[in-house]
Amino acid sequence: MTEVRNGTTQADDARDTSAYSNFRAPLEERRSYAAPYESLTFTLVTRGGRELTVTLAAQPVFDLTRSIPVSRRIRRTVRHCGGEGALAALGRRTLEPVDLKRIDLQTLSHGLDLLHLGPDDSGVLPAFWRTVATSGGRFALLCAELQHDAVPGTLLVEVMGGLEQAPPDAIDEAITHFETATLGVILHIAPDPSAARRLAGVRARCLAIDFAGVAHESSREWLEASELIAAARDACAQVMLLNLRPDRGRAAQAAGATHAVFAGMEAITV
Repeated sequence: MTEVRNGTTQADDARDTSAYSNFRAPLEERRSYAAPYESLTFTLVTRGGRELTVTLAAQPVFDLTRSIPVSRRIRRTVRHCGGEGALAALGRRTLEPVDLKRIDLQTLSHGLDLLHLGPDDSGVLPAFWRTVATSGGRFALLCAELQHDAVPGTLLVEVMGGLEQAPPDAIDEAITHFETATLGVILHIAPDPSAARRLAGVRARCLAIDFAGVAHESSREWLEASELIAAARDACAQVMLLNLRPDRGRAAQAAGATHAVFAGMEAITV
């Protein structure tokens, strides 16, 4: 990722440069907008005896100013084995924090293998907020990263799940105790302007918003979508949109977004 000069203040520029100095070298190989580089699947049994299937897929992250891929993001999908019957038996139960931490640690290990980071590369890996929120969870992730064969480049952890209920001060404190020179934090927020505004004082490197649930096809829909992007950019110097329509890339950049992982779409013929 790299800085965007359009519509930023001098302070924003300084923050941008310091946070993403390793995000400027484009990847050697261009891919179609939404094509994953590669993927893998692993299984995990929870403490309660439920079997999960976790699929990781590496996606290109595009710099919207230069329209080139500059990073890779690991998309994670967690499924319960056994089909609909297994899901019905779960009822409203959720995974325990210990299970979430195990999923995150396995994701970190396998995800780093998928990212293939070089010295000038960067990558994005997901982690649950309930892991990052605790000192034990942060320590486990940091140790797992150190044990992986001398990971080069810059790694950003995309924190998701439960941020809406967490106090901004607690989020900021967790980031402070977690970040290192080559490890940063992206906050995956709900697609709501208020969710972005409440994090204005949090020192995250980037805010991520999933546009899969945001209507942004028609001109009328784009007005609200652009307001969401603007609110996020006011709160943070970097904004990454996930599942963005490729034909909305330039409009998203004009609204304040800096990076995007594009949704798969058929080629548009004019």
